[in-house]
Amino acid sequence: MATIDLIVLGMLKDDALSAYDIQKLVEYRNISKWVKISTPSIYKKVIQLEEKGYVKSSIVKEGKMPEKAVYSLTEAGEEEFVRLMSDISSKPVRIFLDFNAVVVNIDKLPAQNRNLCLTQIEENVKSLKAYLEENIDMKENNARIPETGKAVLQQQYILVQTIEIWIASLKENI
Repeated sequence: MATIDLIVLGMLKDDALSAYDIQKLVEYRNISKWVKISTPSIYKKVIQLEEKGYVKSSIVKEGKMPEKAVYSLTEAGEEEFVRLMSDISSKPVRIFLDFNAVVVNIDKLPAQNRNLCLTQIEENVKSLKAYLEENIDMKENNARIPETGKAVLQQQYILVQTIEIWIASLKENI
């Protein structure tokens, strides 16, 4: 998947990292909240990128820790990063919301079940909003967090606010 390639290559533009370090950055930056990326996919991806010649690995041993592979970008990886940035940014924007599968079928349920499903979606949206608020508060004054990272958090927060308004309207009209 090109999106995961871009995330991994982008992280390796900053520093040489192990797959474990990449996975920890994905967690820290909450990337899995806005891109479908899992721990196993990161480990597979660095191997695939190395096979394609976009990254190279070197074995590093630190103190008494076991050896680990640390990945860095190759010249081909730098070029692939630029190509993916252009390719992905030029594609139409798509917003996939898994709960829309429920929404398009909601009228096929009895009213009680309908309300329960909508309330569950609403609660999950509220939970996500609280999570984002906490994250924004924690990271807004942290100089180590790049402005682009803060911008994505803000984008997600605005989308959640909009979904809250939309679901309240949907509940009224169904």
